[in-house]
Amino acid sequence: MTTALVIIDVQAGILNKPGERRPAVLERFDAVRARIAQLVDDARRANVPVIFVQHDGVPGHRLEVGTPGWEICGDLNRADGDAVVRKTAGDSFHDTNLQAVLAQQGAKHLVVVGLMTQYCVDTTCRRAVSLGYDVTLVADAHTTDDSGALTVEQIVAHHNTLLDGFDAGPAVISVRPAKDVIFAKSGEAA
Repeated sequence: MTTALVIIDVQAGILNKPGERRPAVLERFDAVRARIAQLVDDARRANVPVIFVQHDGVPGHRLEVGTPGWEICGDLNRADGDAVVRKTAGDSFHDTNLQAVLAQQGAKHLVVVGLMTQYCVDTTCRRAVSLGYDVTLVADAHTTDDSGALTVEQIVAHHNTLLDGFDAGPAVISVRPAKDVIFAKSGEAA
């Protein structure tokens, strides 16, 4: 089964919202980006396709197209040949070419990382399974912001627990830490 690494919305302005932000939120964002960069390097060594999903915000949005906040973070080791799928909704498959890009790569298993846990990451994982893809959600390579009622740590832990084992027919989501994601040379993730 061919694997693809799918990186969702790791953009410069993703956590730029008015108001105070706990230092833990930004520290986690830094740590998640470092893990994603390592996964990108690992995927490349195994000839696994790397796909970036980039949210196109409307004018005035923190991810407004063409603004510095819209740019994919520069520390993720993106290469010129990586596919970039642009989206306008929380679901990375909704009105995008993601499924066509995955089909072109022959991908049947997705390793998913990125932002925002309770929105785009959750929705994309669920949709992928309903479309027949097996998904590995990397437990420590997705993040979000505090919600007011819950901290980032609570949101991430909740979604890791909630999504682990979520299935649709034979396709299933497995949640595992980055250290346990090994891309085999054949293009599969173990």
